[in-house]
Amino acid sequence: MRSRSFPVLAAAGAVLVGLALTGCATGSTEAAETPDSVTPADASAFPVTIDHAFGSTTIEKEPQRVATLGWSDQDNALALGVVPVGATKLTWGGNDAGSSDWFDATLEESGADAPVRYDDSDGAPVEEIAKLDPDLILATNSGITEQEYTKLSKIAPVVAYPEAPWVTPWQTSLEMVGTALGRSSQAAQVKADTEREIADARAEHPQLDGASMIFGYLTTTDLSQVGIYAPRDPRVAFMHDLGLVDAPSVAGAIKPGEFYGSVSAERSADLDSDVFLTWAENPGDVTTFTDDKLIGMIPAIASGHAYAEDDKHVSLAVTNPTPLSIPVIIEEFVPEVAQAVDGTVEGS
Repeated sequence: MRSRSFPVLAAAGAVLVGLALTGCATGSTEAAETPDSVTPADASAFPVTIDHAFGSTTIEKEPQRVATLGWSDQDNALALGVVPVGATKLTWGGNDAGSSDWFDATLEESGADAPVRYDDSDGAPVEEIAKLDPDLILATNSGITEQEYTKLSKIAPVVAYPEAPWVTPWQTSLEMVGTALGRSSQAAQVKADTEREIADARAEHPQLDGASMIFGYLTTTDLSQVGIYAPRDPRVAFMHDLGLVDAPSVAGAIKPGEFYGSVSAERSADLDSDVFLTWAENPGDVTTFTDDKLIGMIPAIASGHAYAEDDKHVSLAVTNPTPLSIPVIIEEFVPEVAQAVDGTVEGS
């Protein structure tokens, strides 16, 4: 597979033109001073009440110190001109700072301090978040439990996911974050600009429209199963935005309420689709999948209509589509998907 370089973030920059950033110094426990150039919150935006999976949260006034959980809310806040004081460390696919290149590029344009990064591998890091003295915690696409929500709510108002962990569409997360930050009008504009980029990509790759897909998970350490992401998983939902549709076999692999399922590799030949998308830990994994006597029977793999992304940073973007990461997906991932639909992927 070809090597990749981080794309120019012209599109993301265009989204943010005119949006001044609310600077929150990471070393301070005091509420940050609001610069004169900050784009103000919407008039009469507060108080506001937001419904979510654990009830509802009321935010009385414009937040000044925002902490985020999950792997996308920091992007949404930054896209609306608010720099979090704390954000989840991106432990898979992140850069050396535990961040993403697209977040850092936008942050650099602002001149603001980087947020403190905390690890949520063992659950929400309640104590670390408390030390930052936030006045709002955003977790619209996270995995927090109700117990964690209760603990975090003792620190500051928490905006949790609307229905279930990890499956909030990027549009919904952006809207919720916009409401919580008093920037609904800005969120609507960012959403419109981002959807225009998606529409342009869709027009550039017409072969995607109506193509059936399976977005799967394969690993060389266990070739006995084929993992399949559900239609409501954000990475799959974004492929829907581009015009792809779910293959009929997807529905039978996913249990009600789940965002992921699996089928035995012995049923590989039944997993028919126009394209099969997956990840690869190493470039050589593609050959392993193709040569396997069972996995290699997946029709799209057997016919050269599959693509396995081996750049973890690009995979991070695809897994967590946001207004900041979507330009990366469009430049780095979408052309490969289009080539897979055509059966012209390098090495296929």
